[in-house]
Amino acid sequence: MDNLTILKIGGSVITDKNKEETARRSQMQRISKEIAKAKSQKINLILIHGAGSFGHIQAKKFDLNNSFDPKGVLLTHNAVKDLNGIFLDFLSKEDLSVAPIHPMSCTVLKGGIITSIFIEQIKLMLKSDIIPVLHGDVVFDLEGGVRILSGDQIVTYLAEGMKAKSVGLGSNVDGIMVEGKVVEKITPNVFEDIKHHLGGSENIDVTGGMSGKVNELLKLAKGGISSCIFNASVNNEVERFLSGARMGTLVCGG
Repeated sequence: MDNLTILKIGGSVITDKNKEETARRSQMQRISKEIAKAKSQKINLILIHGAGSFGHIQAKKFDLNNSFDPKGVLLTHNAVKDLNGIFLDFLSKEDLSVAPIHPMSCTVLKGGIITSIFIEQIKLMLKSDIIPVLHGDVVFDLEGGVRILSGDQIVTYLAEGMKAKSVGLGSNVDGIMVEGKVVEKITPNVFEDIKHHLGGSENIDVTGGMSGKVNELLKLAKGGISSCIFNASVNNEVERFLSGARMGTLVCGG
């Protein structure tokens, strides 16, 4: 797919991770407006968002990464679908053509790693100038039960499989922070030197936090696809990323 951009908005940006199922609607509205401005440049966009307090809390409560609980699966999936629906409403109000894709229904894992996502429907949406909107979800696993699938892993899989031109992860910080400063570029060698500075999320997070994000993006870098981590909670930064600005932390192969 020509000129394909994949943008992931973190759950920390669009939800309050400290309060169960609390959406930051003003952030969703602002981000939707910024996407609408940038979309006029005729980019092909896949949007992915994290689950934040609409998924992590339930997944943690039912320990879904380690055990199978049908009630927990349903509650977690319904929660992330609710968040997805709220975001879609804001996007649609900006006259953006959007459609949801729920990973539980089109993704298979093995040992917590994606083995397949049904990409054909995504391609058909893009051909019709529709923005597919995916999200972190609870997904069935070939090794038994379910696992929590992060939006970060979806980014990597789709970017590799669809040869994305531009990849960005919008977080609630200015990039990868070490001792209070943004690391402008991370390569595999640099990551080895700084990874002890990176922990999980300071809130409830069952997907690995910032360290997990970097690990996923380094997989892309090995395949020649660079990406960036930037602050999507700051005004105009989403629009700037979609317009091709250099920002945040660049994750690349060398």
